[in-house]
Amino acid sequence: MIGIIDVGGGLRGIYGSGVFDRLLDDKVSFDYCIGVSAGSANAITYLANQKGRTYRFYHDYSGRKEYMSFGNFLKHSQYIDLDYVYGTLTNSGGEDVLDFSAVMQNKSSLAVVATDALTGEPAYFKKEDMKQNDYTVLKASSAIPGVCKGYEINGRKYYDGGVSDPVPVKKALADGCDKLVLILTKPIENSDTLARDTRMAKLLKRKYPVLAEKLKDKSVKYKKGVELALELQKQGKCLIIAPDDCCGVSTLTKDRDKLHRFYEKGYNDGGRVKEFVEHI
Repeated sequence: MIGIIDVGGGLRGIYGSGVFDRLLDDKVSFDYCIGVSAGSANAITYLANQKGRTYRFYHDYSGRKEYMSFGNFLKHSQYIDLDYVYGTLTNSGGEDVLDFSAVMQNKSSLAVVATDALTGEPAYFKKEDMKQNDYTVLKASSAIPGVCKGYEINGRKYYDGGVSDPVPVKKALADGCDKLVLILTKPIENSDTLARDTRMAKLLKRKYPVLAEKLKDKSVKYKKGVELALELQKQGKCLIIAPDDCCGVSTLTKDRDKLHRFYEKGYNDGGRVKEFVEHI
């Protein structure tokens, strides 16, 4: 079984968006997709066969105050308003509707990674856990601690999947994949986010002490996931698609020129996938 992993990374996810758009152009399909944070949005749009859709979210819509602004903290308790992203824009009648029926008809399975706020453990949701116009699973997976509010699913609150399983290679293998493509949104050697994660952990410590501790270990988990992927790549079982630089794009970058350059880098780098997937 061939799978693809997108680790997300906020607005850096536009790199993965470029990779997936190239896959659509090259008519490359997978048996299994797993997305973390913004990577889940990229994956589900890929399964919907909607080329260019996620590019618009990163490049066009992110400049809107309704999408991402300090004013959102006052109104919605989150800098990025995920209800606007995965509700107002995405739902039926919205400006950029997700073709949910196409997602469900796609033969590929989908896993979406989120983090339980109380236990700090990963939760893996399926596309069957979503309904038309109810994309709470995607919101939860993308809810960056300290930047977004958590989201409740079945009575439990969840945050960004990157806290607990930032590079879910082990999960993909456990689910049956024997060949993988891994999309990273920063250079392979760039994995240290300890300083930023520690700052965010302080904001969560009082309400979610376990989650805060897990967040401080995020960079270690990320590094271990990449190391496993590198070992699999040596064995010919994995292809890592990662940028050589981020074109000045960080988690919350709004600069359209930088975002577009990063998208193009992802699109070009994605050209390596077809040969890998088709090679037996």
